[in-house]
Amino acid sequence: MRKADIVNIIAEKTGIPKVDVLVTLETLFKEVKSQLSSGENIYVRGFGSFITKKRAAKIGRNIKRNVAVHIPEHYIPAFKPSKEFMAEVKTNFTPS
Repeated sequence: MRKADIVNIIAEKTGIPKVDVLVTLETLFKEVKSQLSSGENIYVRGFGSFITKKRAAKIGRNIKRNVAVHIPEHYIPAFKPSKEFMAEVKTNFTPS
């Protein structure tokens, strides 16, 4: 499923014009990125949490040159689904 598919589904179910749904969705994505970038986690009850995870510094390897490369400590975005969300997916999952 792509973003356009999500916009179409929401527009059909709510009767809101596709342009308004797209703007709302883009604003949501921008806000999630902004808040996570500033170190703020986002908790949506019944859906899940958008959080940042800390990755420790480590030594990687450049395979072409066979040289060790230092990878500094950094943060990555992550999503942790809620218990309700997990339960619904487990009970209603049908492979496509």
